[in-house]
Amino acid sequence: MSCQLPITTHSSAVCAVVALGSNLAHGGYSPAQLIGEAASRLQSLSRCTLHLSSIHSTAAVGLGEEAPAFCNAVAIIEPDLGLSAQELLDKLLAIELDLGRARRRPAAGASYASRTIDLDLIFCRDEIIDSPTLKLPHPRAAERAFVLEPLAELWPDLVLPGQSLTVCELLTKLTLLGQDL
Repeated sequence: MSCQLPITTHSSAVCAVVALGSNLAHGGYSPAQLIGEAASRLQSLSRCTLHLSSIHSTAAVGLGEEAPAFCNAVAIIEPDLGLSAQELLDKLLAIELDLGRARRRPAAGASYASRTIDLDLIFCRDEIIDSPTLKLPHPRAAERAFVLEPLAELWPDLVLPGQSLTVCELLTKLTLLGQDL
């Protein structure tokens, strides 16, 4: 668990948080390289330098015993103010497709499926959205150590809308409850 001082000061009024995950190689890229490639593409959506956490290896929970571990990271970007959260999500989905993401059915007994790249919009400019295609903040972000741990590296004092605890406090709470990191 890492709850240090943030690398930089972020403004929740202009920033977006994107979670990146991969557990399948594609096109000659390893999962960690796919995270890096996705991050470089996210940079084009940001008005300033993208901040990327370190890459964390996490068990593939809900994918069955044979699934390879995930590489996970978080990026903080400042999307153009004229770009809506839905438009940003659409751009994330386009990056996923370009990097070989196929929406697969979970294996028998699994809740989720392996993937080349997964880009989840976790937070965008303090917005609260509940539409059929987008929910912000991400409804399970506060329960996922694989999101909170890398986010705590970059923005430990962020309080997601609807939460009363900071990212660092949420991560500490999960750790105390014994959730695997």
